[in-house]
Amino acid sequence: MTLPLVDTHCHLGHHAELSVAAQLERARAAGLVLLVDVGTDVGSSAAAVAVAATEPDVVAAVGIHPNDAAAATPEALAEIDRLAGADGVVAVGEIGLDRYRDRTAPAVQEAAFRAQLAIADRHDRTVMIHCRDAWDDCVRILEDEGWAGRRVVLHCYSGDPATTARTVANGWFHSFAGNVTFTNAAALREVAALVPTGLLLTETDAPFLTPHPHRGTPNDPSYVALTLARLAEVRGEDPAALAAAVLANARRALPGAGA
Repeated sequence: MTLPLVDTHCHLGHHAELSVAAQLERARAAGLVLLVDVGTDVGSSAAAVAVAATEPDVVAAVGIHPNDAAAATPEALAEIDRLAGADGVVAVGEIGLDRYRDRTAPAVQEAAFRAQLAIADRHDRTVMIHCRDAWDDCVRILEDEGWAGRRVVLHCYSGDPATTARTVANGWFHSFAGNVTFTNAAALREVAALVPTGLLLTETDAPFLTPHPHRGTPNDPSYVALTLARLAEVRGEDPAALAAAVLANARRALPGAGA
């Protein structure tokens, strides 16, 4: 039986080997019923909006990635603001903070983050958060800007148990990617077991973070089935029941995504 699957975070235009059409064909054959094509800058955000306009099972997120925050000029932010109001857009993202890579100064990242949170607020869009090695600051900024209890998707979630207690208390959605299947990811799997089923999402971050046993090759949305299966195993849940819950969660987290 093919389960109804969801990929809440992929980059269809970034795949070096497969066209968007080929990725969607593989995804649908694997049972995907909803994909979110996510922008990381103005160009990829516009491309995601264009895909969402022609593919009924694809919606878009638009934003400027924290590693590219230096490009978040007033003109670029104005374009993200315009795109955020387009049909088929369900989120502003991926936005946030990244302390793992030091390509962009923390103050520049924070300014771009806060500006895009304001854009999401204006358009009543969910925010899709990239956070790496910056959880205390990221959660603080979200709370400062009034996002506790609102629609927040924590992309490729990697917080520790203490952070998870805080993010769960805020009612935010936790999206797990292919790295939850990695051999060295025992701590991440322990955290995945802590998240309430009603706040759990699945993603690929394709073409990145290819799950086991396909590591070393480009990821694509069809591989989200492997992430769901590993999550079900870790949590002691039936895969079919978990797939149904994730789909319902995605529709709550991302209004306008799917029937």
